[in-house]
Amino acid sequence: MLQRPRRNRKSPVIRKMLEETVLLPSNLIYPLFLVDGKSKPDPIKSLPGIFRFSLDDLSKEIEICLGLGIKTFVLFPAVSDSLKDKKATYSYSSKNFYLKAISTLKKKFPEAVLMSDVAMDPYSSDGHDGLVKNGQIVNDETLPILAKMAVAQAEAGIDIVGPSDMMDGRVGFIREALDKAGHEDVSIMSYTAKYASAYYGPFRDALDSAPKSGDKKTYQMNPANKYEAVREALLDEQEGADILMVKPALCYLDVIHLLKESSVLPIAAYNVSGEYAMLKAACEKGWLNYDAAMSEQLLSIKRAGADVILTYFAKDFGKLFKKQNG
Repeated sequence: MLQRPRRNRKSPVIRKMLEETVLLPSNLIYPLFLVDGKSKPDPIKSLPGIFRFSLDDLSKEIEICLGLGIKTFVLFPAVSDSLKDKKATYSYSSKNFYLKAISTLKKKFPEAVLMSDVAMDPYSSDGHDGLVKNGQIVNDETLPILAKMAVAQAEAGIDIVGPSDMMDGRVGFIREALDKAGHEDVSIMSYTAKYASAYYGPFRDALDSAPKSGDKKTYQMNPANKYEAVREALLDEQEGADILMVKPALCYLDVIHLLKESSVLPIAAYNVSGEYAMLKAACEKGWLNYDAAMSEQLLSIKRAGADVILTYFAKDFGKLFKKQNG
């Protein structure tokens, strides 16, 4: 035989030298949940190993992660129902604990990159990402609310805003608002292809942000559609997005690959709560090896074309990487 592919696999050094896909802690973004006040870390039952943190403990968690090479964090606020209303006005209030936390964290950790969530659902009494009128999620009247939210986050010191709402035209509306407010350097990581997925359950448990009625299928994408994601990506590019995201990741590896081939912008993928939870559950049963399965799952997302991965595995991967590489 002239061709023996096994020659390229015969030793660890050769395998490493010829490795096509490399995953580093710097490729990962760690989602963190923030609550107001002072309290001990509150474990999230459906997300084993993940907690809701008050600001003091969140600072400690970020400090640990920085030491592991995890330097980018997306922050999600768990907001009391008493602060929610139909127009999500608390999202841009000067009293918002989330905005105060962003300012504090940026001063304490200037080397960290902080990403926000821009959507109405954490602050909405209806639990939807957009404004609800007569039982309908209205698009255009939602945009000014999202813009106010994004500008308030930029004023607080956020580095990247993450519109996760899937309203039409919101990237351009937010970009214009940020620029007018003097925040031309604040990036937009658009949730470009966010699917109406069954894998979001644990996240909604963490924030108590499930819709009070109906579902999100009129604005989140149909899981059956792939090429619609290209249309969304082209629109977000035209409107000024800096990074395009696919969410979830594992069931949509083909979409990640398609957007990587279709766009010159960096591609992000959100390895969502349900994907994390099902692997955790299998490992707790002893059915899978945690370190190996976690690494393989993240590598598959990177191999599909994701430059950036938002994942609840980030801290554990950072620990594993440090152990293996010194």
